[in-house]
Amino acid sequence: MSLNDILGTATSGLAAAQAGLRAVSNNIANVGVAGYARERVSLTTGVSGGQVSGVVIGEPTRIADRFLESTVYRRAGDFGRADVTSSYLDRLQSLLGAPGASSGLPARLDAISASAVAMTGSQSSAQTVAVFTGDVQDAISSMQQISKDVDGLRGDVESEVSYSVDKINSLLKRINDLNSTVSQATVLGQSAGGAADERMSAIEELSGLISCNVRDQADGRVTIETATGAMLLDRRVRQLSYPASGGGGTAQSSYPPIELRFTNPDASTGESIDSAAVGGKLGGLLDLRDRALPAFNEQLGVLFGGLSEALNSVSNAGTTMPAPNSLNGRQSGLAGTDRLGFTGKATFAVTGADGTLIAKTNVDFDALGPTATVDDMVTAINAGLGGAGTASFVDGKLSIKANGAGNGVVVAQDPTTPSDRAGVGVSQYFGLNDLVTSGTSTLVPSGFNASDPHGFAAGETTQIVLRDSSGRSLANYTLTPAAGGTVGDLVTQLNGSPLGSFGSFSLDNRGRMRFEPNASVSGATLSVPSDSTSRLGTGASFSSLMGLNGLSSGLSTGQVRSDIVATPTKLPLARFQMDAVVGAKALGAGDTRGATAFVDRLGTAVDMGKDGSSTVERFSSLLLGHTGLEASQAKDSLNDATARKDDAVNRRDSFSGVNIDEELQLMVVLQNSYGAAARVLTTASEMYDTLIGMVR
Repeated sequence: MSLNDILGTATSGLAAAQAGLRAVSNNIANVGVAGYARERVSLTTGVSGGQVSGVVIGEPTRIADRFLESTVYRRAGDFGRADVTSSYLDRLQSLLGAPGASSGLPARLDAISASAVAMTGSQSSAQTVAVFTGDVQDAISSMQQISKDVDGLRGDVESEVSYSVDKINSLLKRINDLNSTVSQATVLGQSAGGAADERMSAIEELSGLISCNVRDQADGRVTIETATGAMLLDRRVRQLSYPASGGGGTAQSSYPPIELRFTNPDASTGESIDSAAVGGKLGGLLDLRDRALPAFNEQLGVLFGGLSEALNSVSNAGTTMPAPNSLNGRQSGLAGTDRLGFTGKATFAVTGADGTLIAKTNVDFDALGPTATVDDMVTAINAGLGGAGTASFVDGKLSIKANGAGNGVVVAQDPTTPSDRAGVGVSQYFGLNDLVTSGTSTLVPSGFNASDPHGFAAGETTQIVLRDSSGRSLANYTLTPAAGGTVGDLVTQLNGSPLGSFGSFSLDNRGRMRFEPNASVSGATLSVPSDSTSRLGTGASFSSLMGLNGLSSGLSTGQVRSDIVATPTKLPLARFQMDAVVGAKALGAGDTRGATAFVDRLGTAVDMGKDGSSTVERFSSLLLGHTGLEASQAKDSLNDATARKDDAVNRRDSFSGVNIDEELQLMVVLQNSYGAAARVLTTASEMYDTLIGMVR
């Protein structure tokens, strides 16, 4: 080897040691910096003319493991979803109050039972009746306030959806820019470590917002897809497009999907995000907005429906002393020509101010026949009362008025074969003597059968959305009833719609529309974002009459009847004496049988539709208990996700992060290498001097 070769080799050794020391110094300077991957200088043996000629120094390269980084991305998505879910479910639980709190909903429902018991022991004084009706109103108001608070939570979730979309878009743009920087440096053989570190941190943040699949490309770029396979970034960046109307921060019946659009030119990719399957924080928010929070409000509506049915069944079986001059029913959604549909018997009577029976008639609905109409019932009542009272049915409302000053009207169930349609008596079905009222619901099942005309006009529509257990929209169908059709036709139409691909529709034994999802989509639920139908012009809509879900229960406008609130003695607690004859006492003062009936009914199971039968108290306990359990499980999931993410980050950083001891050790090695190369260089220089001296 010539002296020139020795000098060249020594010089390259010095340069290699210097490059290594620069990399070590840079690593030490970035100790503890999140997302920084340590660098190492690439060294290869130089060969020239078949002989070794020193060291070839390459660009510094990142020491990173893409599999460990991918694990961090996946677990960041799990953490993002668990974090936001736990936060909002904890807020939901706090709205319900602490277990056993006197202001909580279970306590308010317990107070109804307690005040009902108090009425039985004091001959139903005005004070105890006022307490009872006040407790009922408090419970309803509590449910309404909780429902409004949950809607407020949905509004907050919706706001966060909008913020998250904006953040995701900015991160995608940033990653796309860093992709170009890394790719350019890679192609030119330059170091891309800094840009690659920034890109990794940006992808980790993005993964926390929306679960991502990241793939490395040969030119240094990365491609990013959602967990559902929608492309977010390749050589073209996509942006999430969410309409301003959908991001208003208020609770709505339905929300538009999040579309994916190219940035240049601005065009839709044909793909969208509409479910929690995308994972990350965004997935958790969509699940809360579209499934968890609406499901709670739906169950709250079922609870209100059960409470109102239980209380109204008792109030409609009783009367006041003296009886009211008239009973005016609520909107039933029926026409006078509709099938009556009642079985059993009911008594319609007129009494004097002192409770003396003036007239009565026992209407046998079975005897009227299966083809009897509502008008036939009105005719039978008027004929039986013989002018002492008058019944009328106008615009879907039944009214009965006693003729004569001071007289009152009473409707009572036959004790042996009580009147029945859809599981309720005739007075309760038409709402003649309700305790709880609602302006948006009939508060009773419709009792329709398949042959009944549906009564909806052409052009009226009901939008129905089916979502799976993750909140993803499976099918969206707008029901447009054909004029002149039957309820059975609606069932057939729904089963033949896209909704029918995921389950089957049917009428239950109380005339409610039921949807049974297929096993493959177990847990799927229906919602009704909009409904413009009005049966026979009565204002009763398809969703309210058919009881598709608890959101149509009428909770939003539910209240204790205003005249009872103003005058507690108007609570119907007395019972009609069924064997009384004209001229005899049929009503008496101090009758507490109605109070006892309230106690008994509140302790009896109520048909909650698809949720089975349960007492009101038990159903509320199960609802709030389930909410507490979900909140607890969400917190446990957050703890698990946090631990798993921290473990993944620690594993990644232990491989690619800076270890100060290791760097100092390497620095010593490089210093020694530098010294060795310097000594070789010095020796070669001395040899040159000696050689030159010999020549002289």
